[in-house]
Amino acid sequence: MAFDFLVPVEDNVLAHCELLPPQALGKNIHKHTSKKGLPVLAGASIAIVGVHESRNAFEKKLERLDISQIRIQLYKLMLGNWNATIVDLGDIEEGEEVADTYFVVKEIMAGLLEENIVPVLIGATQDITYPTYRAFDSIRDMVNLVAIDSRFDFGDADELISSHSYMSKIITDKPNNLFNFSNIGYQSYFNAQEEIDLMERLFFDAYRLGEIVSNISLVEPVLRSAHLVSLDARAIRASEIGLSDAFSPNGFTGREICAIARYAGISDTVSLLGIYESENTVQSFQLIAQIIWYFIEGFNFRIKESPHTKKEDFNKFMVPTETEELVFYKSNLTDRWWVEVPSILTSHTKTSSPALLPCTEDDYLEACNQNIPERWFKAYKKGFS
Repeated sequence: MAFDFLVPVEDNVLAHCELLPPQALGKNIHKHTSKKGLPVLAGASIAIVGVHESRNAFEKKLERLDISQIRIQLYKLMLGNWNATIVDLGDIEEGEEVADTYFVVKEIMAGLLEENIVPVLIGATQDITYPTYRAFDSIRDMVNLVAIDSRFDFGDADELISSHSYMSKIITDKPNNLFNFSNIGYQSYFNAQEEIDLMERLFFDAYRLGEIVSNISLVEPVLRSAHLVSLDARAIRASEIGLSDAFSPNGFTGREICAIARYAGISDTVSLLGIYESENTVQSFQLIAQIIWYFIEGFNFRIKESPHTKKEDFNKFMVPTETEELVFYKSNLTDRWWVEVPSILTSHTKTSSPALLPCTEDDYLEACNQNIPERWFKAYKKGFS
């Protein structure tokens, strides 16, 4: 069984935990220890897992990521007003081959997903996104992947999988279960024009760093339809992470990346969060811990709602345009918006109702001004492709 490959939380982390006050997160997480073994998964909501694999890093890692230090910083943080049960399953070590590590990651993630447990995976390199995507093979027919990244990570089609080319593997690998890919925070000077053009041709969504920084709430509808979220810490500016070599002077601030993590947690479709490419500095450990804290905070405020299930909780707006009649819904409970997309009726939802695409109030106002929202247009075209 794949769970047998999990290594317990290190003793120095457990010793540090003993000194914490009862309100600390570390006192309220059920941990995998060498004495007690794996915690009971029944009733768990969130599982923390570390992955030490880094052999497919685009730039070779000079030292092993100290996931234990991230745990120490996370355990220090105070418990919120939460109902979620959190388990820490320990770490996955490198296999004999990278493919062995990928297999173990895939099997463990799939096992957790089958139990409706949301894994929070801390990995050294972002190529681990690939086996986490493959973990959905037996869970979902189609997967929406969101990457918070300064790069698209397509790489060269003939290149071996790496932290800079894993997306090419995901797009081309069979079975192809990827329905949509969205990038949040790309920086144009890091991406070849051919990659930007490819995003357009495949009707994928891409949001520049400046666009998101100007209005952080733009990420909410993107994450609301995501199943898998992959966060590259190099999307964070160097001054926030405590580094200058592998990180860029431009990027998200700590406050912005934590806000994005909270939006990911609130999304009731996000089933797995991966955090990658961190480095060994105290500032980095602290920020990654706070990102996880905000994700858990958002998770505890999840509300399952759909205009197709409780229509009385929504206002419906019919917007006629020159080419289409768009149907919008606004929740009376959360003020969130959706728009119907009939083109993805059979390929995505497999129901008798049109698919619902999360959107913003600005999308509704654009439609009222006779401008078809870009995200609606891409989803519409994708349904016929």
